[in-house]
Amino acid sequence: MRLNWQYFLYVALLHGLLGLMAYKLLEEAVAWLLLVEAGLLLSFVLSYILYRKFTRPLRLLGTGIDAIKDQDFSVRFRPTGSAEMDRLVKVYNQMLDHIREERRQVQEQHFFLDRLIQASPAGIVLLDYDGHVTEINPMGLELLGLRNPPIGQKLEAINHPMLKELAGWDSGQSGILSGKGQERYRCEVVQFVHRGFNRRFLMIQELSKEMLATEKRAYAKVIRMMAHEVNNSIGAINSILQSTIEAYPEVPGDEFAEDIKASLEVAHQRNQRLNQFMRNFAEVVRLPEPKLEWRVVNTVLERVRQLMLPLAQQQRTAVELVLPDHPVRMEIDEEQIEQALVNMVKNALESLGEDGKIKLILSAHPSQIIVADNGPGLPPGAEKEWMSPFYSTKPDGQGIGLTLIKEIARQHNGRCELETLSNGWTECRIRLG
Repeated sequence: MRLNWQYFLYVALLHGLLGLMAYKLLEEAVAWLLLVEAGLLLSFVLSYILYRKFTRPLRLLGTGIDAIKDQDFSVRFRPTGSAEMDRLVKVYNQMLDHIREERRQVQEQHFFLDRLIQASPAGIVLLDYDGHVTEINPMGLELLGLRNPPIGQKLEAINHPMLKELAGWDSGQSGILSGKGQERYRCEVVQFVHRGFNRRFLMIQELSKEMLATEKRAYAKVIRMMAHEVNNSIGAINSILQSTIEAYPEVPGDEFAEDIKASLEVAHQRNQRLNQFMRNFAEVVRLPEPKLEWRVVNTVLERVRQLMLPLAQQQRTAVELVLPDHPVRMEIDEEQIEQALVNMVKNALESLGEDGKIKLILSAHPSQIIVADNGPGLPPGAEKEWMSPFYSTKPDGQGIGLTLIKEIARQHNGRCELETLSNGWTECRIRLG
């Protein structure tokens, strides 16, 4: 039974009992009986008036509770003229103003954080309490190479090696992970409290450009210093050797003199090769900024195939072009891309030996150029080592060609990838854009 009905029942029973008692006691005193009955009637009316005054705050509270339940914080009550009631109205209005202001601030902060996450230069992956992905920002999709957000999936269930590895990290753990190509990512698992429970999110930042630029500055400084010292010394030594060779008397039948002169010739040739060796390293350092122009890349691949075909035929290697049906235009420095492709094909020929096959593949979506070979593939451990400057799998190799390819790709705002696929083919890719 509701409280107001309980009150009315109590008042009715009380006044009825008092009226009955008055009737029994004052049955013969009619005047007094009428006076007592009038008093009871007046008491009943006063009880109703007091009931209205007592229950009005309750009605206001009920209206306020319904408004809060409906999340309508615009409801305000006007003063009634009663001191007690106006005090309640004032407190209620202040409470609603405070709630409305806090709600506005929370909404603004939520909107700001959402915009900040969407515009963040770092990849952010939000997880729920059970480790399922609830949100991933555009940079996260780009860095991870995902087309569609894996909403609702656990990290270990997503077909991505980096996310599978991050699934096993503890909260607060951070480190640097490698991608397929030259990419380096700084990753961190962060924990925060949401509604009283712990949640996690991942932060992924690309370090490739900064690390590659730092590496280039370091080895460029070393190469310039070495080239300066070696060239200065070799120039003077070669001048002395050449003068000695020309001035050394030829004595017929003098084997010792002939050996000396032959040794001087060998030393002179070796110095020349050393000079060329240093020039090859310096070419990587002195690589100019690309002059980007929109070019049809199909013709570049056709020209490279024609150029490298005689060398491939010498070792009985087939060179196949895999081109789209339509011309593919890219913003490139044609000479640099052609030089990179020549080095890519040359590396493939050296890894194949004889009786192999090379494919020159062009793709528009994504924009990439691939040189694939069916050779022995990368040796164990090379997947991570090849990103190092001047890395080579050949015992006598300097890795200049591969470093040049990586540098040309970097200057085109792209990246180089080297990978042996499960089908046995090894692909060297230049991804642009």
